[in-house]
Amino acid sequence: MSRINSCFEKLGQQGRKALIPYITAGDPSPAVSVPLMHALVEAGADIIELGVPFSDPMADGPVIQLACERALEHNVRLVDVLEMVREFRQKDGETPVVLMGYLNPVEVLGYDNFASQAAAAGVDGVLTVDLPPEEAGEFGEALRANGLDCIYLLAPTTTEQRIQHICDSGSGYVYYVSVKGVTGSASLDVQAVAEKLDLVRKYTDMPIGVGFGIGTAEAAKAVSAVADGVIVGSVLVKQIAALADDQEKIPEKVAAIIAEMRAAMNA
Repeated sequence: MSRINSCFEKLGQQGRKALIPYITAGDPSPAVSVPLMHALVEAGADIIELGVPFSDPMADGPVIQLACERALEHNVRLVDVLEMVREFRQKDGETPVVLMGYLNPVEVLGYDNFASQAAAAGVDGVLTVDLPPEEAGEFGEALRANGLDCIYLLAPTTTEQRIQHICDSGSGYVYYVSVKGVTGSASLDVQAVAEKLDLVRKYTDMPIGVGFGIGTAEAAKAVSAVADGVIVGSVLVKQIAALADDQEKIPEKVAAIIAEMRAAMNA
């Protein structure tokens, strides 16, 4: 059983929901990322989504776009991100790590080469934002051959027919985008999310994580009542940006946000 499946199974037995923070690898400098990953786990994170810096992150709002720019100023490449995961695994062999990013850096390495390197580093799943399942044949095969989960996005506008296709194509968990917009969007309608998740569950037994627009402990608690996982990104990346000139404080301050969300969700 994969680390992701084991994580959700364990949480289900405990009656808890997954808290899944997103950070951009190498933001604001490469030295911060691994200590921050460990701090997030200590604060209550169940799965970590690690963003691969990219020059044109089209699904992301300005907060994460700027995070990518800060990382790219340090020339953080996909192979560097894999090295961060490898370092993280020296102390943590249990917490699932999902790489989230775009296809271009993967194509530079090649699908089979990337998948084998990612698996060897300790990556558990990959979410490639700009690669729909209809075009993911070779890539999906490479991931599956190396025991990696292929995670896909669902949007509020996704049709019922396509929901079924995406659910049939993916593994690990489904990432439901809660708002029509980019990361960091402000409006979140939990009732609308709940109705859409009921529809998605007609087509899959996979856990469903909900992201985009979740920036407070109250929002995390509300979403956790209807979803299997709560995915949090922009509010963490904003805190990282605010401390870019005082980087020693980043793990503690960012982890505090996760700890508050974890407490609210557990309550």
